[in-house]
Formats: sequence, structure tokens, C-alpha cells
Amino acid sequence: MSMLKEAIISVFGEEARFDEGQHPVSVSSCVVKRGRFAEAARVMKKAYALLAAEWAADETAFGRGFGIYACYRWGAEYLIVKTEVPSDDLRFPSLAKKFVPAFRFERQIQSLMGITPTGHPDTRPWIKFEDWPADAWPLRKTFDASKPMARVPGEYAWVRAEGEGVYEIPVGPVHAGIIEPGHFRFQALGEDVINLEARLGYVHKGIEKRFESLSWKDGALLAGRVSGDTTVAHSIAYCMALESMAGCSPPERAYWLRALFLERERIANHLGDIGAICNDAAFAFMIFQMSRLREMIVSTNQKLFGHRFIMDRVVPGGVTVDIDAAGKKEILTEMDMLSKDFERLVVIYDEHSSLEDRVRDTGILTPERARELCVVGVVARASGLNLDCRIFNPFPPFDQHHYLELDVPVLISGDVHARAWVRIQEVRESIRIIRKFLEDMPEGEIAVPVALPRPDISGFAAVEGWRGEIIYWLQSGPHSEVNRCMVRDPSSVNWLALELAVLGNIVPDFPLCNKSFNQSYSGHDL
Repeated sequence: MSMLKEAIISVFGEEARFDEGQHPVSVSSCVVKRGRFAEAARVMKKAYALLAAEWAADETAFGRGFGIYACYRWGAEYLIVKTEVPSDDLRFPSLAKKFVPAFRFERQIQSLMGITPTGHPDTRPWIKFEDWPADAWPLRKTFDASKPMARVPGEYAWVRAEGEGVYEIPVGPVHAGIIEPGHFRFQALGEDVINLEARLGYVHKGIEKRFESLSWKDGALLAGRVSGDTTVAHSIAYCMALESMAGCSPPERAYWLRALFLERERIANHLGDIGAICNDAAFAFMIFQMSRLREMIVSTNQKLFGHRFIMDRVVPGGVTVDIDAAGKKEILTEMDMLSKDFERLVVIYDEHSSLEDRVRDTGILTPERARELCVVGVVARASGLNLDCRIFNPFPPFDQHHYLELDVPVLISGDVHARAWVRIQEVRESIRIIRKFLEDMPEGEIAVPVALPRPDISGFAAVEGWRGEIIYWLQSGPHSEVNRCMVRDPSSVNWLALELAVLGNIVPDFPLCNKSFNQSYSGHDL
């Protein structure tokens, strides 16, 4: 029996009802009484689990009320704990005192579903803006997303630090560049940042609501647009969750092609980030060189797969594009060129003293704080947490550990340099395993049909995107339609870490810290 499941059973016994409608079977799901929902969180905390996600589902179509779900993770194990909330008493016990990520998960539940987390320390809206009507709950089934929403007067209540010499700096939501909008408020004393609060939601597009009006097939197209720079990873996560519900096993070659696409996406984005981090430290040479290498990757994607970011090439049941011998040869040649130039640039990065002065000991996120915040991906691995779904929750060929021998870089300094260096190491590793994929890729079909899932079941998937762990949870409705699609991008947990990492740093280092995290506004503002 898995450790988390055993921990729940040891405390709740038969009172915890395990759900056989949750797929895949490796992910356990249980239902507990509403009054003991927070107690389950305490049990998970004691078992050293991380809170991966928390969300709500409107289940009135089944003759029930609402479901509140919390997903916990420990190593390779995921456990979903659900509690049921009746329609005439929309409250549930807050988990914020047990797990920090619940602080914003629950604000979002309250904002979009209208269910109150009792005992939560902050009742301000999150994602839902202050000029929306108070009774507008977009994720409820009764909400008509086709009609324009009325606007009402409102103002966001920012947290402010006060005292002699303290001043405030507003940054955004419109930025001096092409990045998406986000609003940051600093309080500073001299040049030292003493408080930072982010206000996000400016690119809220109603994505989770939109899933409910789409077919399962079209949902894959929307998943690929949740965060455009992570189109492959989001598409894979959605498709794997759906395939688990439908009992579908894509062909082995399709899995290998998905892995190839995923690693090419990882390389392209890491190259861009390494250059951008250096640029924010006034080392512009590196952004030009890294952009040149990134362009080489995405241009080859366009030539071989028909899209620079490989969008819409991962579909339920497999993939839509294959690779022939000539394509393999071209990528292998590309990897040789990339590796040669990249290693020369890494030496320049490593030996540039003024750059080192900016990136080392800047924006530190300690391992203790990283674990408390349940961060994922590059941010986690730069702060001592060995978390990577390619190791702990793999799909083929990542599950062949003896074959790939995947080396996951983990550092403990937690500063800007550590986040940059993890990216450098991951580029090296992705180049190595792409070569192996191409040398040993199995023959066969690249897609199979996917049947409709049965009514009232759910599917779960976790995929390691280039930013980190991406989670999808799907629920089928009474007529096998999409009842709920929950998306948890890495940014949903990592944004909060940025606010803490910049404290004690000087104001001019914020852009550098921000770029070293490089979280997605779009992936967060669902």
C-alpha cells in the first residue's frame, strides 16, 4: 500500500471512502467528511507530503452539491482527498494553516466558485477582479459565459508596509516590453525591498470554463493554448488524463515522439531564459547568442513538425506528425552544433566576474522555504528539492530509468545563479537524451482512436514541463461530456515564492529575480 493512502487509512479508517472512478488506478482518491477535511491535511503534512493543487467542482448535474479537492504528493505518489459541500451551505475548512499554497488556491475557489474557506486569513478576491459583480461565480454551471458581465465600482485592498522612510513603487500591470501584464507593488526602505505583493489575473480568459463547452477532442487544442510557451507539456498532460479515463494506451512510438517534443520545448525555453537572465544583469551579449541558438531549435521544429512550438501535434491517442530518417539525421546534426556553441557560451557565463557578482546570493529561496511553499520545477531543484515527474511519474520512454539514466540537477543555494545553472544542466541533459530517443525510437503507429469516457469518472495526469510539474484533472459529466477541467500550471505555486525570494534584495535586482523564476501569467490566470 502507498504511504499517503496508508496514512489516511490509519487515521480515518473506513470513514475515508476510496473512489474507484478515479483514473489511473495509481492515483488514489478518497472522500472524507467536511468537518475532517483540514484534519486530512494535517495527516498529509505529518507524512511529509506536498500540496500539489486544490480546486472545486460544481457537481450539481449529478444531483450532488460541490466537491472540494486537494491533491497531495510525496515522491512518486499522488493522493486526492475530496470533501462534499451541499448547495445550501457553501463552506469548507481552509487548509491555509497547514499548507501555504492553499492561501491562493482557496482565494481562487472562493472567487470563481463562490465557496467560502472558513478560517482563511485573506478574503480578498484572486483572479476575480474587484469590478466584477459580487454574485458572479464563473465556474458554476448556472453562470452564462456567453453574456457580457456587468461592471461595478471596486478597488483592490493592497497590503502595505508603513513607517519612517518607507516608500512604495508600483510596477505594471503594463510593462515596458512584450511580456504579459502583472501588477507588482513594492515597499522599500532606501534600496532594500521590505515587502512585495503581486496582483495577477489580467490575462484571465476563462479557460477552465471554456473546457466545459468543448468536445474532449477539441479540449486538447485549448490545453495547448493555456500557456503558449508550454504547448507541448500542457497538451500531453491533458491527453494523458483523458486517455486514463478512456482506457486508451497510445502506441509506443507516439510516446517517444511526445518525449522528443517535450525535450525540444525544454531546450528552447531554457536557452531563452538563460539569455534573458544575463540580459537583466546588463550582459546583452548572452541574450543575442542564446536567442540565436533558440531560433535554430524552433526553426527546425517548423521544418520537421510544421510549427515553431510544435503546437497541436499532441492529440488524444498519440501524435499527428512522425519523423523519418532524414529528419532524425537533421536533428542529430543540430544537436552537435547546439552542444558545441552552447558549451562555449557556458564558459563565458561562468567566467564573467561582473555577471557572477549580480547572480550569486541574489533572490535566495532557501530549501526550507521552498518545501514550505511546495514549489516545483527549476525553482524547486535550485533550492534543494529533487522533484521531476520524468523520474517520479514517468511515461515512456522516461520510465526506462536504466536506459535513459536521466540526471536531474539539484542545487541548494537557491539564488539566481542556481536557477540559471539548473537550466544549463537541463539543456545538456536534454541534448543527450534526444540523441538516445532518435537512435532507438521504436517503429509502429503514431495514434489510435480514443473512446468517450464513461459518465462521472475522473482522470489525472502530471507532466514535467520546462517550468515544472503540470497537473490536469478531468471529470466527465452525466452524458460523458466535460464537466470539469482543472489546470494547475507550475506558476500557480511558484509565483508566491518570487514574492518571498526578493525580500532583502535591492530594487534593481527585482527584474533579475523575476526573470530567473520566469513564471507564466497566462498559465496562472485561468
